[in-house]
Amino acid sequence: MNSPMIQLLVLAGIAIFLILRLKNVLGTRDGFEKPPLPPQAPTQKRPEFEVIEGGPDRDITDHVDEDSDMARDLAAMKRIEPDFSVTEFFQGARGAYEMIVMGFEKGELDQIQPFLSEEVFETFVDVVAAREDEGLTIESEFGGVRDTRIYDVKFDKDTNLAEITMRFECELTSVVRDKGGDIVEGSPDKSKRQKDIWTFARTMGSNDPNWLLVATGA
Repeated sequence: MNSPMIQLLVLAGIAIFLILRLKNVLGTRDGFEKPPLPPQAPTQKRPEFEVIEGGPDRDITDHVDEDSDMARDLAAMKRIEPDFSVTEFFQGARGAYEMIVMGFEKGELDQIQPFLSEEVFETFVDVVAAREDEGLTIESEFGGVRDTRIYDVKFDKDTNLAEITMRFECELTSVVRDKGGDIVEGSPDKSKRQKDIWTFARTMGSNDPNWLLVATGA
């Protein structure tokens, strides 16, 4: 074998050796690889919805029309007294209605006096006294409130006096007996549907949290 051939074989062996070494160090790659992109700041995902401030107050719109004068007056009350809840008032008025109706029917006015204005209390006293003078007694049973709704709202921004008028409809069994015990009105076996329109009043922002019944009607 001549010298040039030997040199060629030696160079080829060296080349193969270097290729194998590079593969061991760098590994293998298949196909064309793009250069890595520079890192980018993560994009923030937009929320599925956005909260719109200043929307309707459901505590008000659950009871009256959103665009009504009653809604505006209730909103004015809540600006003076942020803790005021129309829903809590609504529930309290419903409970007070049953208590006052039964107190009046039974003539037990002392128990309901704290919830009545002076004028309404005096009217109730006169009616109960007239019944007693005639020797009449009343037996009644409350059958439950069938309907309750806000009928009207008034708010005086100068005095902060609030008036909320409620319309109630209830079932009531009532019997009126004379001195001898005979029934002169009503029936113990038949209930009647009674409708009342009552107005409650209170000065918003005052230390007294109680609403008073200031007017009654039907």
